Amino acid sequence: MHVRAFQEQLLRGLAPARFHSGDYISHFERWDALASVRRKPRREFEVEGLGLYFPPELYPVVLHPIVADKGEAVVRGLLLQRLYDYLDFTTELENLAVIPVATKISRGRSGLILPERMRADAYKIVTDEAWHAQFSYDFAHQIATTTGCSRLDADASHGPAFLSRLDELRERLPHELRGVESLLFAIVSETLISGILSDIPRDGRLPQAVREVVRDHAEDEGRHHVYFRSVLRHLWPALTPAERRAVGPLLPDAILAFLEPDYARAACHLRWIGLTREEIDQVIAESWPVHKVRQGISGAASQLMRYFTEAGALDDARTLASWEEAGLLSRPQDSETTAYVPSEVTT
Repeated sequence: MHVRAFQEQLLRGLAPARFHSGDYISHFERWDALASVRRKPRREFEVEGLGLYFPPELYPVVLHPIVADKGEAVVRGLLLQRLYDYLDFTTELENLAVIPVATKISRGRSGLILPERMRADAYKIVTDEAWHAQFSYDFAHQIATTTGCSRLDADASHGPAFLSRLDELRERLPHELRGVESLLFAIVSETLISGILSDIPRDGRLPQAVREVVRDHAEDEGRHHVYFRSVLRHLWPALTPAERRAVGPLLPDAILAFLEPDYARAACHLRWIGLTREEIDQVIAESWPVHKVRQGISGAASQLMRYFTEAGALDDARTLASWEEAGLLSRPQDSETTAYVPSEVTT
């Protein structure tokens, strides 16, 4: 088992036989001076009056009249649970989705021929992401101790929604291509999350420590964004035409796996405050209308779509059609990304 794990590649086949480019510009030259794991302190959580734990605009169920009528204390409690979910999502995303991929790249097991500097920088990303997981875990425990209110355990064993969505995506790939979905999801999550993280550090309604934790994460993710854009530039030309035709139509699903709200977790929160099944269904449907969710995701993913277009992914007619069918080609000015970015990562 361990020898197989050592040998296994994310993209199967003979890497030297694939197209490869030596082009790579590192953005990690000053990593020792800039990385949060090197220079940022442990953030200490303190309750600050009656401020909010999480921006309500980014968790729209709390703005619904059925929920708002429950009172300010209920809304604050839900926003605290939403903060717990964000921290848990960060921990699981790093541990289960990004670190394994970055580790494979660092060990030369991506299935691609990458410049040596890319492998060296992948080690730094592993270190960054382990720190993000650690400080998110630690911060959640600080919050529980300080507030006396722990994270809800219901459905927690299933993990964030992206895990089951990623499993479903893997099942739709030809057997010989299974593993590439991990590489694609790392590209999607690492290029999208830096933009999603940008606003919370400036939200003065939130506790200072919350804003600092998110800012620490965001500064590192800016470098990761550039890195994984480079990974995409190496990956897509390396795929055979048949592999591109198989993988391309699934790209929107990888984006949706990351950005679509975690409806099951929201339902758990709403049950906690005493809503009936009918009320829960109504609040979720009216807080996240399908067309608005897709418009928001389209806007959030517009830059990533440009990266895939530049790589040549949308040259295939079936791939382009899949983006249209998923509603991800709507005009950016029509989107409402503020309210409908992912339930897990509205950060």
